[in-house]
Amino acid sequence: METKKCNTLEEVRVEIDALDDQIIEIIAARNEYISQVAKFKDTVDDVKAPERVDFILNKVRHKAGKLGVSPNMLSEIYKIMIDEMVETEIAEFRNNKTF
Repeated sequence: METKKCNTLEEVRVEIDALDDQIIEIIAARNEYISQVAKFKDTVDDVKAPERVDFILNKVRHKAGKLGVSPNMLSEIYKIMIDEMVETEIAEFRNNKTF
């Protein structure tokens, strides 16, 4: 992804704000998929999927390093996001299993 050369602080802030909007929309879309995935799992342990979490965190760290972003920072952000989304998925799983 290319970034444009900005000439003022305000211009940089406008670009950052636009990126933040995109990041939020992408996270919301990811969360929608998480809501769907629960119906494909049989147990809460399947929902937790520690091997999948490890795979994602390793992928994130690798990609971050390739892009010159702190792997530790992105890994921590993803851990928080995944933990929250797993809780959402568990709730969705339990709701689906009660019908």
